[in-house]
Amino acid sequence: EKQVVESGGGLVQAGGSLRLSCIASGFTFDGYSIGWFRQAPGKEREGVLCLSSADGTTYYLDSVKGRFTISRDNADNTVHLQMNSLKPEDTAVYYCASEMFDYCSGEPDDYDYWGQGTQVTVPS
Repeated sequence: EKQVVESGGGLVQAGGSLRLSCIASGFTFDGYSIGWFRQAPGKEREGVLCLSSADGTTYYLDSVKGRFTISRDNADNTVHLQMNSLKPEDTAVYYCASEMFDYCSGEPDDYDYWGQGTQVTVPS
């Protein structure tokens, strides 16, 4: 069974950093694009950024540019989301999603493989 699992969420003060990880199980990320999404209470799930199978990065939120980066560790079959200078508005459940295409998409419906989500809380 193909699945992805996120980890690394938590509570961090404004200005702090967190690194989220996404591990694939039952498949390798080779040839897959990986998207990070987030969903705040009462809001729809939104695309944050994506790493294509060709290792190109696409940002879907201007608010995270310069603060969030995504990277792939093929040896561990893991993708990391490094989040710096966190703000209260970054508070959300963060989801990793993956699909076998060679481009990036910020549309949740385009992805078949989803993790359970990890909570990130930045108090105001």
